[in-house]
Amino acid sequence: MLRSGHAPRSLFGARTAALRAGLAALILLPPVWLAGSTLAPGGGPVAVGAHLIISTVIVMSFGRHWSPPLLGLANLVTLLRAALASLLSVPIVFPPDSASSTSWLLAGGAAIALALDGVDGMLARRTGLATAFGARFDMEVDAVFAALLSIAILRMQEAGPWILLLGLMRYLFVLASWPLPWLAAPLTQRRRRKAVCVIQIATLVALLSPLVQPPLSGILGAVATLLLAWSFGTDIRELASGRSRAWER
Repeated sequence: MLRSGHAPRSLFGARTAALRAGLAALILLPPVWLAGSTLAPGGGPVAVGAHLIISTVIVMSFGRHWSPPLLGLANLVTLLRAALASLLSVPIVFPPDSASSTSWLLAGGAAIALALDGVDGMLARRTGLATAFGARFDMEVDAVFAALLSIAILRMQEAGPWILLLGLMRYLFVLASWPLPWLAAPLTQRRRRKAVCVIQIATLVALLSPLVQPPLSGILGAVATLLLAWSFGTDIRELASGRSRAWER
């Protein structure tokens, strides 16, 4: 999903959008607290803490990179997905039994967040507020969502430590770009990348559900992990090829 608009960079627009993003995050605080408390007795403060951390990063990003003064429906949907992702901090701190009603609630909330993943891009295009930053915002929320899903699954003992590779591969790639700056170069937009991301998160949501148990969970997780590794490997080859061409020039 690419949101590639033509709005000029505006300090006023960035500050206004950041203020509105912060207001939207504050409005979401009560439902996040209520949902967290429903998941576990002490889950409200945990969920709100995670929501505030994620929202602070989001607001700072809007203040630095967004141009239009309007926040836009697309970004509001992505903010809602980030709030749903913050609820996954509750089972990380208070892991429930895999067959409990809490597991079903978590799986249902994660499924809703996944279903909303295609809505924000569609809204961005229809409202004319499509930007490259919006696409990056969507991608980073996907990465946080996948990371929290994998840690929650591990804490709930639905899978072994290998599940962290499926959820944290994006961050391993970012870490690798520190000693290897050429990995941070822009990539050509590919639908393959978004498709694999959807498969990655859908698999993690399935593993969170009490319906998926070994050996099926292990098979699904292995296939999704290999597919994700292939996608990152393809991107690394593209970046390495671009680096080689730059050296030749």
